[in-house]
Amino acid sequence: MDKRVTALVDFYRRVHTERMQGIPILNPALSVEAVGFRWVDAADGAPGSEPVAEGVLITPWFMSLVRLPRAVQPHGDRVGRKFVRDFGSERFEFIGAHDDALGYHETCALFSPMDGFANQALAVDTAQASLALVRPEAPAPSAPVGTTEPVPARRAFFMARRTGTGAAP
Repeated sequence: MDKRVTALVDFYRRVHTERMQGIPILNPALSVEAVGFRWVDAADGAPGSEPVAEGVLITPWFMSLVRLPRAVQPHGDRVGRKFVRDFGSERFEFIGAHDDALGYHETCALFSPMDGFANQALAVDTAQASLALVRPEAPAPSAPVGTTEPVPARRAFFMARRTGTGAAP
């Protein structure tokens, strides 16, 4: 995955330096960075059934969810077309994009322009928070029934009382 995500970041860094200089929507406090990429099944009907790397891409002009196929793929007339895709526990509309070096990939805009971000750390925190919303962690396994004492209600705890002891709630 590192090779594919590095290719994604390198591509957008080139776009930044070669095509975006002087464009007023650029936030000079930000740089291109990939956040939280991991492999997922592309079983939702995406071309080719091999896994895609999903994560957030931050640039000085946008922040987007990205789906990047494992291998470089031709555009297959998908550039600019919209596709509803699973991403974590949600479904979003993605738009197809292509570059010869990077191949086909899909993006879903989260923020554009990026003028609301004071620094890179804030952008990364926002990307991580966005991923946490759509990739909820599995609940921790609960303790076996009857092996732990019941937890008192918060108010009872702070009032040094336990529910069910006859004390006033």
